[in-house]
Amino acid sequence: MVDLTPPSDGDGSGMINMPIFTVGEISSAIKRTIEDNFGRVRVRGEISGLRRPASGHVYMDLKDTDGVIAGVCWRGAVNKLSISPEDGMEIIVTGRITTYGPQSKYQLVIEGIELAGEGALLKLIEDRKKMLALEGLFDDDRKQELPFLPEVIGVVTSMTGAVIRDILHRLDDRFPRHVVIWPVLVQGKGAADQITNGINGFNALPHDGPIARPDLIIVARGGGSIEDLMAFNEENVVRAAAGSDIPLISAVGHETDYTLIDFASDVRAPTPSAAAEMAVPVRLELASEVADFGARLNASVIRMLEDQHRHLVQLWRIAGDPTRMMEEATQRLDDRGERLHLAGSSLVSGIEGRFNTVAARLRPQALQLGLAHGADRLTGLGLRLTRETGRILGDRGERLDRFSALLASYSYENVLARGFAVIRDSNGDAIMKASDTEPDMAINIGFSDGDVPAVLGGKSGSKKSPPRKRARDGGDKDGGAQGSLL
Repeated sequence: MVDLTPPSDGDGSGMINMPIFTVGEISSAIKRTIEDNFGRVRVRGEISGLRRPASGHVYMDLKDTDGVIAGVCWRGAVNKLSISPEDGMEIIVTGRITTYGPQSKYQLVIEGIELAGEGALLKLIEDRKKMLALEGLFDDDRKQELPFLPEVIGVVTSMTGAVIRDILHRLDDRFPRHVVIWPVLVQGKGAADQITNGINGFNALPHDGPIARPDLIIVARGGGSIEDLMAFNEENVVRAAAGSDIPLISAVGHETDYTLIDFASDVRAPTPSAAAEMAVPVRLELASEVADFGARLNASVIRMLEDQHRHLVQLWRIAGDPTRMMEEATQRLDDRGERLHLAGSSLVSGIEGRFNTVAARLRPQALQLGLAHGADRLTGLGLRLTRETGRILGDRGERLDRFSALLASYSYENVLARGFAVIRDSNGDAIMKASDTEPDMAINIGFSDGDVPAVLGGKSGSKKSPPRKRARDGGDKDGGAQGSLL
C-alpha cells in the first residue's frame, strides 16, 4: 500500500520533497481503502434511473433524502435476484462498495435485492395487479368450469410440506382419484420459475402419453408471511395460470391470504383442503343421491302404470264388451253395402234414360238439316275469303306500282336520258372528281344509249384547261372540222 501521508518538518520546507504519485496509484489506493472498509454492506434506498443495456447488466442509482449512490448488478447476479428491480421501488441491497477509476466515482456492486418492508411489497403487488388486470388476465369470461368428476388431478406443490398430505387424504375420503404431483419450491429463489414450469408442464402433456394428462390442476401451499407467498405474485406464475388450458384451482395460504394467482385461476380455494373438496364430490353422498334418484324414478314408473291401468278400466266400463262392438260395426257395414248396391242400380238407370233421350234427338232428318246448314255457312265463308283476298292483292299491287315509279324517277338512267354522262375508269369505278384523273388515262363514257371508250389528254388536277377559240367565218384554221371533245 502506498503511504500518501506527506512528511512534516514543521517549517514547510519539506513540501518540496513530497513524493509525486501517478493517477493510477491514487485510484488504486482509494479503491483498496474503500473495499477494505466496506467489504460487504446492506444499503436501503429507492431505485432511480434504472437501465438495462444489451449486455444483460443492470445499472441504477440508490437514493434517499441525504444522498445518491450508483449501483451495478452484473449479469450473472441478475439471474439470481429474487425480485425484478423497478424504478421507484424501495429496496435493501446486499453487496460491496468499490470504485470505478475511469470516472473517479465509487459504486455499489449489488449481489442481492429484497424489498424494504411489507409496505413496499404491497405496493409492488398492487401495481402489478393493476397492470395484469388491464391486460384482461383476471376477466371472468376467461375462466373455465371445473369438471364434475375428473379422472386425473395434477397438483403443483412442495413434496416436503403438509399440504400434499392434506390434499391426498381429503381426496381419499371424498372420492379417490388418480393424482399426479409436480414437486416445486413454494418460496425463495427459483420458486416462481418452478411453479410456472409445473403449470405449463401439465398443459404440455399429451393425452395418450405415458404420464396421464390431468383434467384439473391444483396449485397449493400453506400459509406464511407476504414475503413467503411472494412467488405466487410473480408475473410469470400469474400468466401461466391465466393461460392454462386445463381448469386450475389456486389454494395458496390461509383463507385471509390473497395472491395474484387467485385472481387469474379459474377457482380460488381458501385452503388446500378446500381445493380438494372442490375438485371431487363425496362418493357416499353421490351414491346416496343416485340411489334416491333411482327410487324416485321407480316410484314414478309405478305411478304411471297404475294411472294407465285405472284409465283402461274406466274405458272398459264405458265401451263395454268389444265383441258386441264388433257385431254392431259388422251390421252397420252390411247395411251400408246394401244401400250402396241399390244406389248404383238407380244411377245406371238414370244415365241410360238420359242417353236414350239424346239419341232420340239425333234423327236422320235432323242430322241432314244440320249438315245443310253447315254447308251454307262454309260457302258464305269461301265467298268472303275470295273477295277479301282480291281486295288485299289489289291494294298491294297499287302500292308496288307507286314504289316502282318513285324508284325509276331516282334512277341514274333517267339522268343520262336528259343529256348527262357517267365517266368510269378501266376498273368500272365512277370518276367523281377531276383530281382523280391522269393524263393518257383510259376511261369509259357512259351515255343513255351505250358506252364510248376514250383517252384523256392534257393535264389532270384542279387546273382548268384554257378556253378553246371559237371558229370564225365558218371554221378554224384546219378548214372548220370539229376537233376532239377533250
